[in-house]
Amino acid sequence: MRERVTAIFDIGKTNKKIILFNSDFKVVSETEQKFAESEDDDGFGCDDIELIEQWIKETIVTLVHSEKFDLQAVNFTTYGATIVCLDENGKRVTPVYNYLKPIDEKIPENLYKRYGGRDEFCRRTASPALGMLNSGLQPLWLKTVKPEVFARVKQILHFPQYLSYVLTGKIYSEHTSIGCHTALWDFDNMSYHPWVKALELNLPDPVSVATLNEVVIEGKKLQIGIGIHDSSSSLAPYFSGSNDQFLLLSTGTWCINMNPFNSEKLTAEQLDKDCLCYMSITRQPVKSSRLFLGHLHETAVNLLADHFKVPGDQFKNIRADNQLTDQLKTKFKEKQVFFKPAPDSRELKEYIDLYEFHSYNEAYHQLMNELCELTIEAVNLVLPAGNDISNIYITGGFSKNDLFLNLISEAYPSKLVYTSEIVNGSALGAALVISGSSPLLNLGLTECKRKS
Repeated sequence: MRERVTAIFDIGKTNKKIILFNSDFKVVSETEQKFAESEDDDGFGCDDIELIEQWIKETIVTLVHSEKFDLQAVNFTTYGATIVCLDENGKRVTPVYNYLKPIDEKIPENLYKRYGGRDEFCRRTASPALGMLNSGLQPLWLKTVKPEVFARVKQILHFPQYLSYVLTGKIYSEHTSIGCHTALWDFDNMSYHPWVKALELNLPDPVSVATLNEVVIEGKKLQIGIGIHDSSSSLAPYFSGSNDQFLLLSTGTWCINMNPFNSEKLTAEQLDKDCLCYMSITRQPVKSSRLFLGHLHETAVNLLADHFKVPGDQFKNIRADNQLTDQLKTKFKEKQVFFKPAPDSRELKEYIDLYEFHSYNEAYHQLMNELCELTIEAVNLVLPAGNDISNIYITGGFSKNDLFLNLISEAYPSKLVYTSEIVNGSALGAALVISGSSPLLNLGLTECKRKS
């Protein structure tokens, strides 16, 4: 008998996956695909959307005819900050532009001036000024730079909803994609910002992320979800698996600290320190902060490996030494070795004097002291005074870093700090939101014991 499954297309910037979940939300199949980048009409690198579309359609046809799996439903979770423009016939008008594509700063500045200035506009939309990473600026850029192309645009979809549209032909918007630093959503009034209507951006009214459409593919009736933004999707399993208030540290190249239980509005100072709001699956703001943690770590450990003549992954063998940590905190109380002093402390120094250290172990402990200080500063930005957060969940690459876990645990003695071993969390969230059920999930939690 074939096993009933839900298929989730998990589309990242680097890796694209198709993940199958059974009725117990266990992964029963996972396949990863990589596609070479294409170029947009200006020669800038972008995802090859034609290949992605072809892969999705062919994969579903294969699954429909599978002798092992009985495909029931499909959903999508993708990176944010990406929109797709359609013409009056429902055809794509442009390539899927890369959110790293440069933009003339005059374009957003003119918008800010019309709506209270940069600080007020960014505060109201909970979106730090990030250029094309504010996906709402992408159609504004198109209207400004390529008006003849924009004139053909009749519908604007975010990336998850576009991939769903490829299968259903249905036009949708939903809150998690709109609320992802798009500069489109007015968090004061919980509606599209007035500039969306004023500039005639044709965006559909948002609907529930649980919305489904029935589609027949190869004679098989399938329920197709409308997609979800990956950061918001990664939170969904924790709402299903915990009744306590929590903070999620999703670590990797970026460390994204998400607090779904902080209802305070963003301040200009928080925005300047790279805070933003995502939107939860329940349409509530999720105050978040970001730190380029993995990138900074990788850059620094490469310097350490070169200086001490050790393998690049030597740090994986390091175990927390509390006595050494305390000695280094005392020794470097008045200065930082790796990072520039405030307010530029999130940048590595141009010259790092590694002769301050006798060993790789000592240098790495100091690096993590400084990186964790930055992480703690970022976390504190989304923890309100007198907060009731009882649990901190750490996922991703740094959940396996003994020294990182020890330092974060020590910084929050009144909270329980756990690592969470949810694999494919964003894909799991995308499966949960269309399931119509609220199972009590095993979050794979391991409490981080504080070193004595």
